[in-house]
Amino acid sequence: MDQEKFYYDNRIVKYFLYATLFWGVIGMLVGILAALQLVWPELSFNTAMTTFSRIRPLHTNAVIFAFVGNAIFAGTYYSLQRLCKARMFSDTLSYIHFWGWQLIIVSAALTFLAGYTLSKEYAELEWPIDLAITIIWVIFGWNMFGTLLKRRTRHIYVAVWFYIATFVTVAVLHIVNSIEIPVNFLKSYPVFAGVQDALVQWWYGHNAVAFFLTTPFLGLMYYYLPKAANRPVYSYRLSIIHFWALIFIYIWAGPHHLLYSSLPDWAQTLGTVFSIILIAPSWGGMLNGLLTLRGAWDKVREDPVLKFFVVAVTAYGMSTLEGPLMSTKTVNAFTHFTDWTIAHVHIGALGWNGFLTFGMLYWMVPRLFGTQLFSRKLANTHFWIGTLGILFYAIPLYWAAITQTLMWKEFTPDGFLKYPNFLETVTQLIPMYAARAFGGLLYITGVIIGVYNLVKTVTHGKFIRDEAASAAPLDTISGRRIQGESRHRWLERKPVQFMIVSLVVILIGGLVEIIPTWLIKSNVPTIASVKPYTPLELEGRDIYIREGCYTCHSQMIRPFRSETERYGEYSKAGEFVYDHPFQWGSKRTGPDLAREGVKSGRLYKPDSWHYNHMDDPRKLNEQSIMPRYSWLLRNRLNSCTTARKISVMQKLGVPYPEGYAEQANDDLSIQAQQIADGLKSAGIEVRSDKEIIALIAYLQRLGTDIMEGR
Repeated sequence: MDQEKFYYDNRIVKYFLYATLFWGVIGMLVGILAALQLVWPELSFNTAMTTFSRIRPLHTNAVIFAFVGNAIFAGTYYSLQRLCKARMFSDTLSYIHFWGWQLIIVSAALTFLAGYTLSKEYAELEWPIDLAITIIWVIFGWNMFGTLLKRRTRHIYVAVWFYIATFVTVAVLHIVNSIEIPVNFLKSYPVFAGVQDALVQWWYGHNAVAFFLTTPFLGLMYYYLPKAANRPVYSYRLSIIHFWALIFIYIWAGPHHLLYSSLPDWAQTLGTVFSIILIAPSWGGMLNGLLTLRGAWDKVREDPVLKFFVVAVTAYGMSTLEGPLMSTKTVNAFTHFTDWTIAHVHIGALGWNGFLTFGMLYWMVPRLFGTQLFSRKLANTHFWIGTLGILFYAIPLYWAAITQTLMWKEFTPDGFLKYPNFLETVTQLIPMYAARAFGGLLYITGVIIGVYNLVKTVTHGKFIRDEAASAAPLDTISGRRIQGESRHRWLERKPVQFMIVSLVVILIGGLVEIIPTWLIKSNVPTIASVKPYTPLELEGRDIYIREGCYTCHSQMIRPFRSETERYGEYSKAGEFVYDHPFQWGSKRTGPDLAREGVKSGRLYKPDSWHYNHMDDPRKLNEQSIMPRYSWLLRNRLNSCTTARKISVMQKLGVPYPEGYAEQANDDLSIQAQQIADGLKSAGIEVRSDKEIIALIAYLQRLGTDIMEGR
């Protein structure tokens, strides 16, 4: 059969490659700043934009969606063309995708620094950017499937299976978790509240890790690791089992982030069971990758690319063993809300995503520029410094987690908490946080060496913009199965059908978990004493969200004696029915705030304490690592949208009286003046229209609906 000549588009690969390196350095530098702020809180510089609580989500999103996201697209655009023996379906769509994605990244960075956030981890972006992500993601899928449909190969290779699953699942996750009602251009409220919002968020959050940080990288592993080793994948059959089992089981595991919370027990149990089962397909993929290198271990010792791949796949295996273990209630009671989770996440991010990305780039760049890697010695140096960086990053955090949880749970022989002051547990962690920052510095030092090595490789070569290739055109084959062809081999010829089957497989778990919380009202029992927030409290809650307080403080008291002794009565599902979005948190750098406003017990704090604490925490305790929020004392509260916020809340089912939006600002002013008068009597002169007044109103409301008067 005659060969058709065509050209691969390497320019789009180069663009995404450069973006990967640029955003990788930026995202990791921001991470170093955040790590150092926990050691020296003065590095927040007493400005809103550079405070830890805004820097931290900027760091996580920059690493996930900017660094890792661009790496996914670089690797996919390179491999997909070669696996399909075809140029991308549309150069125009490719470049719309690239520039659209970079615009989204810049918009995300600017809005995070300005305090526009939904406070939902990995989904903090406001609705216009969510909409832009949807459009760009559809363009990516359109381009990918257009390429698959014009391919010159009969079957789609295993790597492409993972690309398809990534596209389908991320689309579903993003759309469902981003359903919100706008208040204005950069403010919205999610339609879900409390328990429902928590379940949907962690169904999204866990599977964002699964289908953005895992499945596309497994696709890249299945392409680049065999290429670098010059060996076939160990087992085609294992690939099939690995793929379908992984995408079916992963989607069920999200509730394991909410163990011992107010989520119904049946959902928690489902999350735990499927998380344990998840070990099998995850390790199936790891073994398939490592066994591909059988007989090539001598080459691994010499080739830095394979070194990166081996550690990446091993880190994947370790993370996917640790994650299910952390999903058991026994282990979760020990690790949740501690730095263990941070260490666990970074083993995956730095080891699996980071090392596989750099192994891929070290293999790909010389081929794009028709040259050899500038320096294998520098690549090996990058590898060893990066490996040490991972160890120095994670081990101190594991130690910190053990210290945290043991101190939180320790009682005296007389039955009292040994460390009732939460700050006592924080000060013990400072040396571990410093060691973690040192590990991060090591890792980024390796990254900078790697960037230098790749830049020198580029300058020593000549870019091959349109790479010539040839292949026979694909025979037209009936949609029916060929005699002797397995069902799966037939499906590998049908990318659209493959996508549909993948969609059905991933929808099963999500629907089983989420729909009952929508339709069965008794799953979220109401509490008669729980009332909607007043207009001033609602504005204060929005300030709490804007300032990122959720990054360090939880609002979920688990049913442990150590927590009820420290914070008060454990949390109930009905407490959160008006919380759009929920604020349960995932990490306690500071104490839980679920009962912050309760006016009985040793933990009660008057309005004046909150005022002084936000002005400068170290005036109250010089060992505090909380940054200052003194601008709240100066900023005037913007109540122009209060009426609109009340109207949106009414649409979401919050039972404000009919027409209450018109009188909301009057009630806000009355309550604000009462707080200002109380502060004045404590010797603090402050106007009633300052943001600090609204924040105090919200903090002093927390926990009072079910605790006051008991």
